[in-house]
Amino acid sequence: MSRYALVTGASSGIGFQYARVMARRGYNVIIVSNEEAVNIKAQELKGEFTGVEVVPMVCDLGRPESAKELYERCAGYEVEVLINNAGVYHDRDFLDDSEGFNKLIFNLHMNTPAMLLYYFAKDMVARGKGYVLNMSSITNRIAVQRLGTYGGTKAFLSAFSRSVHIELRQKGVIVTCVRPGAVDTGLYSINKSATKVGLALGYIVKPEYLAKHAVKAMFRGRADVTIPWFWNKLLMFLVSLIPTWLLRLVRKWGIF
Repeated sequence: MSRYALVTGASSGIGFQYARVMARRGYNVIIVSNEEAVNIKAQELKGEFTGVEVVPMVCDLGRPESAKELYERCAGYEVEVLINNAGVYHDRDFLDDSEGFNKLIFNLHMNTPAMLLYYFAKDMVARGKGYVLNMSSITNRIAVQRLGTYGGTKAFLSAFSRSVHIELRQKGVIVTCVRPGAVDTGLYSINKSATKVGLALGYIVKPEYLAKHAVKAMFRGRADVTIPWFWNKLLMFLVSLIPTWLLRLVRKWGIF
């Protein structure tokens, strides 16, 4: 049976680049998104990688039952690699978000990737081989205002990935957690001049760079990887030095 890599959130940005990396490595790819544009992206991949099967699937992964539905739709495909990339980014006070949005981000960042791993990794263990890549964020260690839901859900994914990595490594399944910093996807409100400076200095990376190095870390059996390493490690160290009382003053004075 042919090998498949399943990539969620693959209709644009980092997810599409993950699909390209896996296709370049000779995997057939199943690309999943809640957007119909995933069908167009499938055609792009087919044109770029002759001989690679590309299966587009439209699925809203923000629903509690979506993981099992997607797993059942993939019956008949031997998914050797699962890349949990789908997500949403925002920075807003928790109480200012709607009930619907909070349910969405909790499902999309925690329930769905965890349950997709649960279903697909069982098959991987039975075969004695498999890979799972979970997309966290450097904000998983940055508890500041307006990042409560985003950073908090990414913290769950990071801790969860480490635990399951230890549980599954000896069973032939590698679970890798990626903690990227700023990526040039247009997702963040950064002006073009600042983005150019960030790219030149290396603290902002291109999505294709992130995907390439994250997949390389996964196949090397790494439990986690921070990209880019130097700038993000420096940022996390500096943030760790800021006391909570100072963050309250920052909030009070409206500095950030």
